[in-house]
Amino acid sequence: MISNELETLVEQRVTYTLQLNGQVYMIENVPARVNPETGEQFFSPSAVEQLQQIILSGQEPDHFVEVPVYHYVA
Repeated sequence: MISNELETLVEQRVTYTLQLNGQVYMIENVPARVNPETGEQFFSPSAVEQLQQIILSGQEPDHFVEVPVYHYVA
């Protein structure tokens, strides 16, 4: 029996975060389909293309966020 995961996905706006070349990028209000049980996010091909354009364009961000960074010690 094959489960249809698409039935369990919910349309939401999410914050997409990417670390690239030592920089952290956050893009807010991105349309995604989210699995409410796992939190896994799925993006349409057009959304992915637009995310890439935003990050690679070098345009000025809307605002900046200060983020604390910790090192994991085992």
